[in-house]
Amino acid sequence: MNYVTSDIAAILNAAIVGDPNILLHGISIDSRSVIVNEPTLFVALKTNKNDGHRFIKSLYTEKKIRAFLVSQKPDDWETMSDACFIQTNDTLIALQTIAKYHRLQYHFPVLAITGSNGKTIVKEWLFELLHVDKEIVRSPKSYNSQIGVPLSILNMSDKHELAIIEAGISKVGEMTVLSSIIHPDYGIYTNLGDSHQENFDSLYQKALEKSKLFLTVKYLIYCSDYPEVHKALSNVLNKNIKLINWSTSDKDASVFVLSKKVQGNVTIITLNCNGELHTFSIPFIDAASIENAIHCWVFLKYFDGDMLKFIPRFENIHSVAMRLELKNGRNNCTIINDTYNSDFNSLKIALQFMLQQVQHENRIVVLSDMLQSGKPHEIIYKEIAELVIHQNISLFVGIGPNMMKFKHCFPKKSLFFISTEDFLADASHRLFSNAVVLVKGSRNFKFESIVDLLEQKSHRTILEVNLTSLIHNLNYYRSLIKPQTKVMAMVKAFSYGSGSVEIASELQYHKVDYLAVAFADEGVHLRQKGVSMPIAVMNPEEGAYNLLIEYQLEPEIYNLNTLSLLLHALKTSKVYHFPIHIKLDTGMHRLGFQEEEIDLLIQILSETDHIKIISVFSHLAASDEARHDEFTKSQISLFEKMSKKILNSFNYPIMRHILNSAGIERFSNAQFDMVRLGIGLYGVGTELSSTLLLPVSSLKTSILQVKRIMRGETIGYSRNAIAVEDTNIAILPIGYADGFNRKNGNGTGKVFINGNFAPVIGNVCMDMTIISIQNIDAKEGDTVEIFGTGYPVTELANSIGTIPYEILTAVSPRVKRIYYKD
Repeated sequence: MNYVTSDIAAILNAAIVGDPNILLHGISIDSRSVIVNEPTLFVALKTNKNDGHRFIKSLYTEKKIRAFLVSQKPDDWETMSDACFIQTNDTLIALQTIAKYHRLQYHFPVLAITGSNGKTIVKEWLFELLHVDKEIVRSPKSYNSQIGVPLSILNMSDKHELAIIEAGISKVGEMTVLSSIIHPDYGIYTNLGDSHQENFDSLYQKALEKSKLFLTVKYLIYCSDYPEVHKALSNVLNKNIKLINWSTSDKDASVFVLSKKVQGNVTIITLNCNGELHTFSIPFIDAASIENAIHCWVFLKYFDGDMLKFIPRFENIHSVAMRLELKNGRNNCTIINDTYNSDFNSLKIALQFMLQQVQHENRIVVLSDMLQSGKPHEIIYKEIAELVIHQNISLFVGIGPNMMKFKHCFPKKSLFFISTEDFLADASHRLFSNAVVLVKGSRNFKFESIVDLLEQKSHRTILEVNLTSLIHNLNYYRSLIKPQTKVMAMVKAFSYGSGSVEIASELQYHKVDYLAVAFADEGVHLRQKGVSMPIAVMNPEEGAYNLLIEYQLEPEIYNLNTLSLLLHALKTSKVYHFPIHIKLDTGMHRLGFQEEEIDLLIQILSETDHIKIISVFSHLAASDEARHDEFTKSQISLFEKMSKKILNSFNYPIMRHILNSAGIERFSNAQFDMVRLGIGLYGVGTELSSTLLLPVSSLKTSILQVKRIMRGETIGYSRNAIAVEDTNIAILPIGYADGFNRKNGNGTGKVFINGNFAPVIGNVCMDMTIISIQNIDAKEGDTVEIFGTGYPVTELANSIGTIPYEILTAVSPRVKRIYYKD
């Protein structure tokens, strides 16, 4: 972007207060990702989850931002004398309007891609196939929403020769908006599936809605094997649009797929295009990759035409890493693995993720030459250096000839190497300690070897934790509560097995109001790792009160004895107005004050200034079971009565909360001031949310060995399993010491491998488990899912007569956690 504030006001026909000549090089909707002193227009969006207007003051004072697009000026706007406020009725519509204007300033081709699946893969592959020939701007990651598309369009500039933009929708009416912003010249309709189907009456209705993206295109590529897509395009688009369909069954299609031959890990694809035979190969054999590759080939055929040059490019096309991985490293480091590409936008995203990792004060960035920037080298490396400086990077390591050439742009203590091999041979990486290390590089530099060097080695069973799914689940529950209702997230028991610091850091970044742990030690660990948000301790132990005071942890007080012990510690330490949470027993009959104790509790608290009540709460016993709804309502009613008596006895605000995950869904009228989000955050919900939540954790292992066992032979300890026929078995490096319950043994349990379920045979051992792979195509090294997307944790729990809580929290600390973002 290259605008001033008066330009934006003119585009929007909006009122402007303040300096009309503030230079703007970018737009941000996320206060957390804004760089200090960057010439940025902050757009204060209002959603059902948040309100960007809340962060204007901190952006002004802490980030030195001076330009704001708002729907209402802040009350203290006059104190921000050098700021500019552009006021409009709806800031989202305003953002989209700016993007529409920006799009029309450029006349190079724009390709729009939509479909249920494959949008990002097709976009990234086309970029890989074409970037040698053209300067391309593309949607960052999966920016394809009503907000993501405008932000993608605003990256267009004079240096570009092609734009590739994703568009995704979830309801009727959205695609018309996106089409008017993108105004595409070319289109690809990848496919049609069930994703986001809940807001459409039928697949055909969704196909029609997606088709509206292409009203202005010259050429449209699609697979006519999807009948709803073929019908929708035929009915919606005018005859001036050239429809280019490909098919595996219709020989009259523009491009007919004659064959798809698999040879090892390669697929050879032969096509008939207008009577001409074409053959190319890709290093993938799965159906989705083949479909995505054909979409790319057909587009290139009609957009470029010189298919000979693309044959070797297809042969070497890379898989698209859709995620940032967080791994434990050597010397108490945390490694962020982002080794699949290196461009400026993705670098900013990776650095933003890095800043969320509060468990380390030191930050190290290992970055290769940026081969796909499209900017002159002297400009792009200066911009990278400025970004590194603004993000307070402790150590920057640049690898590549261009990094060496422009090392004068970077801080003096930075390190530079001509190649990956030189870095690996140098001893400096051994000095990496107590830091979060971002490893990001273009594929040519093969930074996987750097990650392998820095990563802490462990055995082959891992727990993958999807932080994107975690936040999806958080936002689902946020959508069910009022904007003013606060959220307390439960991170006790190692965040239900997912990992304490990493989960807490992510929740802190997404501005959850409170965290809750079970014991003081858990809270102390979070504080020591840099988590600064309020933390409640649900089971404070005798002897831990000094830790609570030292680390500013807020205890649950559930009886007069715990209150007396805390008061003694506070008086001894001369601490006043210490925050506590009062627990009431309304029928769970576990911890909590009973109704007859309330008067004495109020008397004691009224006579001391050492304590301040932050909240009063209770615990629902059966909010997830409809058969107990009357009991749940009686609990809520009693809580209302008991808590009101406490609130009326003090002259300062006190929060109330009683709802857990199931309660948020089923008793939303009892939100009070805050809700507590536990198991639902980790993807386990009620019948209402079972299809709306995403699994956060996936426990995976791999096959160590495959054997052929003869009929009559026995397997495992106690010879409990006897082969009734000649059979193939596989040995897995996971056992009950890893959290795989012994109840899974002897045919009770099963695992998910290569799309099939394989039963457990014999006893589960401490470190190993044996499965039958009879009639399953499996080999040594194949991935095996214990629970996850293929085999939900709820089903695993049901199979052995327990609950998901136990399965999740039983995963052993020796199982390495890998955190990632899609």
